[in-house]
Amino acid sequence: MATSLKNLSQHSDANVKDISNKRFGIVVSEWNEEVTESLYSGALETLLANGAKREHIIRKNVPGSFELSLGGQWLAQQEDIDAVICLGCVIQGETRHFDFICDAVANGITQVGLKYNKPVIFGVLTPDTQQQAFDRAGGKHGNKGDEAAITAIKMLGF
Repeated sequence: MATSLKNLSQHSDANVKDISNKRFGIVVSEWNEEVTESLYSGALETLLANGAKREHIIRKNVPGSFELSLGGQWLAQQEDIDAVICLGCVIQGETRHFDFICDAVANGITQVGLKYNKPVIFGVLTPDTQQQAFDRAGGKHGNKGDEAAITAIKMLGF
């Protein structure tokens, strides 16, 4: 959780296990690309820094955050994928569209993890403004991509 008291890129080492033999799928939304590319970079760097092999990381793009659930499901159903990280950004607008998309994505990603009994991580920013998104995609509040990758690693060590 990003607040003025917590940085998304800081974490404890509890439950961080050897992931050199683990395979990760990362699904990245193309919508708000400037933000989601930064989230992806954070996730990738964190996985590599913690021992994942580059050839064990598969990236797939989807058009928007709404499609993250299905993209995540397509990766999660592959038996050789140990964890899936879903990265997106939905910025509050003037309509209720934001509420519907955020709710659908959160529920969809949760259901995929439960269906396939493996970590499927919600790495989706839901800020009010684009500046808040930048602050959480490598800015003053760290990088949600880092947090999502560490969450995947820790869940594999559960």
